[in-house]
Amino acid sequence: MLAPTVELLRAAQAGGYALGAFNVYNLEGVKAVVAAAQDADSPVLLQIHPKALDYGGTPLIALCLAAAVNASVPVAVHLDHSTSRDAIQAALGAGVSSIMADGSHLDYNANVAFTAEMTRLAHEQGAAVEAELGKISGTEDGLTVAETAARMTDPAQAADFVAATGIDALAVCIGNVHGPYPGEPRLDFDRLDAIRAVVEVPLVLHGTSGLPDALVQRAVELGVCKFNVNTELRQAYVGALGAAAGDLLDILNRAVHAMQDVVRAKITLFGSARKLPTNPKNV
Repeated sequence: MLAPTVELLRAAQAGGYALGAFNVYNLEGVKAVVAAAQDADSPVLLQIHPKALDYGGTPLIALCLAAAVNASVPVAVHLDHSTSRDAIQAALGAGVSSIMADGSHLDYNANVAFTAEMTRLAHEQGAAVEAELGKISGTEDGLTVAETAARMTDPAQAADFVAATGIDALAVCIGNVHGPYPGEPRLDFDRLDAIRAVVEVPLVLHGTSGLPDALVQRAVELGVCKFNVNTELRQAYVGALGAAAGDLLDILNRAVHAMQDVVRAKITLFGSARKLPTNPKNV
């Protein structure tokens, strides 16, 4: 069933688990995520990166929405990391459950202004908004942020940012990176704890691919309610295609199963298996 992102996030926050938000690019990715979620009786998010939206357009959103409507578990559809008003408006018009208004590349005041405007647009459409305070280093789908330019989320600003923008979820920067980690991952849990103490909305952590399980579990304990997963899914997909031979549908099915294994493992790690909301709302 297609579910409101904000309802799934609030249920995760109340239940002490996190949602998996999995980036999808095509039918195979969508099938893998939904099948794994159904196997685990878990709510889940189908997440579309701006580069994927550029490639697939609104038909990719329609594919995700159709899969969500027909799923036996709550599924939300989320536009990830968008810096474009036009892309956000197009996604909202196509019916996404939520958007990430990404003003993290801007200075603080400009980030607040952009995020507040996108929040107003999204809320008018009944969609939720995630935003980022700070800047995550690394590379994802060709979007690179130099490590030296990365900024940690300032707990002192976090409460003001949430209040000034009206967002529904806050993506935090505590040492997490997009793409592969260049060395041993180190997360600033004291910072995360300080943010949680002053912010009531659900917290989000990007850059989950490559994080040791113990760090993920600790982040959940400290209030993270949503994790983004992209790199490991793409690696599974490409690896399965590269190792496959034979009938095209058999090859694609092997790719689906490879990605499904990744999603299933993440759902278990995030603690959302068998955690269906009591009264999920269809949208």
